[in-house]
Amino acid sequence: MKKQFLYLFLLIAFISCTTDVKFNNPAFEGQKDNVFWRAIDAKASVDANGALTIIGYTRNEKLTLITDSKSPDTYILGVSDANAITYILTGASGTTTFSTGIGIGEGQIVIEEYDAVNNTVTGTFKFNAENIYNNPLAGPILNFQYGHFYKIPVTTEFIN
Repeated sequence: MKKQFLYLFLLIAFISCTTDVKFNNPAFEGQKDNVFWRAIDAKASVDANGALTIIGYTRNEKLTLITDSKSPDTYILGVSDANAITYILTGASGTTTFSTGIGIGEGQIVIEEYDAVNNTVTGTFKFNAENIYNNPLAGPILNFQYGHFYKIPVTTEFIN
């Protein structure tokens, strides 16, 4: 009798084991003001001058990362307009825009890999962006930490 229960237990244990693997490829995510944030769609493009633009979308948000090159490197934010971010939140009460630029905000975008064969880009980002229109419905600073973009498809077509 004990053997039958043992066999029955093992049978149930093996039947209930499944492998549900979910891939997050491509991925564009981070912590926005200490809350997990993930884009539901992401794409990237390289313009004729070699500048890279990566855009992540949610239902009512758009996060744009811009670097002056697609080469793996660290791009510092807040010192030029060539390396910058823009975050736009659209809601029932209007649009709020946060940005970095010359003397505005701070942070970095790190391109870890640009895969020219598969046309993908991978890297990290973190920044503090300023509420550029001083919209009173949002705070003065937007903070993103632990940002990652992984294997975002890159095209040569302009994206907006």
